[in-house]
Amino acid sequence: MPAFQTVRGMRDLLGKDAQIFSNTLAKAQETAFLFGFKEVFTPHVEHLDLLSAKTGDEIRQRMFIFEDLGKRQVALRPEFTASIARLVTSALKNEPKPLKLFSTGTVYRYDEPQKGRYREFWQSNFELIGSDKPEADTEIILLTNKFLQTLGLQNYVFKIGHIGVIKGILSHDGVDEKTQNAILQRMDKKEYDLALKLIDSEKCRTTLQSLINIKSKDWHDTVKQLSVLVAEYEKAKVAVENLAEVITLITSSAEISLNVEPAFARGLEYYTGIIFEVYIPQLEIAIGGGGRYDRLIEAFGGEATAAVGCAHGIDRVVIALQTQNTEYLTNVKLGVMVIPVAESLKVDALKIAQMLRDCGVSVEFELMGRKMGKALEDADKRGLEYAIIVGERELKEGCVVVKDLKKREQTTLLITELVEKLR
Repeated sequence: MPAFQTVRGMRDLLGKDAQIFSNTLAKAQETAFLFGFKEVFTPHVEHLDLLSAKTGDEIRQRMFIFEDLGKRQVALRPEFTASIARLVTSALKNEPKPLKLFSTGTVYRYDEPQKGRYREFWQSNFELIGSDKPEADTEIILLTNKFLQTLGLQNYVFKIGHIGVIKGILSHDGVDEKTQNAILQRMDKKEYDLALKLIDSEKCRTTLQSLINIKSKDWHDTVKQLSVLVAEYEKAKVAVENLAEVITLITSSAEISLNVEPAFARGLEYYTGIIFEVYIPQLEIAIGGGGRYDRLIEAFGGEATAAVGCAHGIDRVVIALQTQNTEYLTNVKLGVMVIPVAESLKVDALKIAQMLRDCGVSVEFELMGRKMGKALEDADKRGLEYAIIVGERELKEGCVVVKDLKKREQTTLLITELVEKLR
């Protein structure tokens, strides 16, 4: 019988890869704490009606949908925001605002597997519910910046736009919501010619084409050109003013590299304001993104509630870290191996292992009864940093032999100095 393989688009994470993922998720959790976000856990499976209510057509078509034993249509979550909206309209509806909610876990989309794109992938998700102020948009972007900065990622760039500018132009010229969503889906894929063909009004097409043509590396200049272009479009004009205010707050608060792209759109239908994505030069895929969605909570039966959020693709963040070979990766600690040289020294060796664990050192104990050479070879294969060799002669002097498995060097240390050395 052939060995089982993982389902296409799914994967196992082992050893150092698993440790890097775990550490990266821990950094997301630390960032959540720094910004006052509270962790929540939501189910992997939700009612199909909930998940498909305001997501884009493309994601609807890529959901894992099935019928449960009760004949109900359910699906694996393709993202977190719909689940959070459900919480806000139910269990958290009486909680004081703003709500700042944080989640991590796997989400599922039936995409074509390729680098950085899997059918099961990890996200860290942040939602700030209840504030319509530009400070809230700013905080979500500063949070993302802090997370990536903490990981040591270099040269990442924020791409920022405002969906309200595009929607303001389309609404002014009478384009219905369904057509607007179709236009935005094509703009998200940079299929601008196809997007423009969906517009009947020549004036609207011309204005949108002019918006697409705005290219400037200076955000002040981009905003100025936008202001002139939408002078007759009241809603779009307000959106440009909001965009300028948010960017001013961001750039005044932190050193962030950003590009303003007026024709930038994202695939989810619920966005109403600021939208953004983050890239590094070496990858063409976004490693994170988000935006404002002021009407989503209302769509799920709650009160009209302002909201802004973001998600970070942990798989892609790890690929970015590996691409840049950041110091963060080399700082992943996989611990030490404690090896007694004889059966009679097992108890003493176990005591040393426990002492190290009590001090926060990750310890593996030689459990297979191997000879010294084989035990050291095994520790090296496991990627451990040190071998702690417990010998009878050294033990009488209160010492152990510490072998650096990376440098191929060893020294004798007092047991009382061991923890400090390993730290």
